Amino acid sequence: MNYVLIGLPGSGKSTLGVLLAKYLGYSFLDADIVIQESTGKLLREIIEEEGPEGFIEVENKIGCGINVDRTVIATGGSAVLGKEAMEHYREDGKIIYLEMSYEEMLRRVSSDLRKRGVVLREGQTPRDMYEERCKLYTTYADFTIAEEQLNMEETLQKILDCIP
Repeated sequence: MNYVLIGLPGSGKSTLGVLLAKYLGYSFLDADIVIQESTGKLLREIIEEEGPEGFIEVENKIGCGINVDRTVIATGGSAVLGKEAMEHYREDGKIIYLEMSYEEMLRRVSSDLRKRGVVLREGQTPRDMYEERCKLYTTYADFTIAEEQLNMEETLQKILDCIP
């Protein structure tokens, strides 16, 4: 069984993923790094070259090919836009949504989301992205952790309290 962390850019998926994996004695896998290693390109380079929809296809395909066990997987924030990958993650594990407000997301990430390799479709504002993804995160989540006003240790404890 795996635990798959989903959430907005800046929600702490990678940082919390490492902590959770250490606590559980699991392996840790950062899906964004798998994408970069598989393509030989930075996320933002893929988005620049392939466009947002092309990046989503790459992320979805690579996500479908991740076959691990007893692993905490930190997905990219746009992983929920790939239905097949999300169904694949669900088959092999429990999905944990790290929930935060729009204001908290903006506070945690730089004003230029594109430099972080964040997928924004043509004409899509950060607010539009937030609203679209939050609906999908809620749809796929087995557990939702409201991390507003919590530090990393408190968020980790909330995760541990809800998983078997």
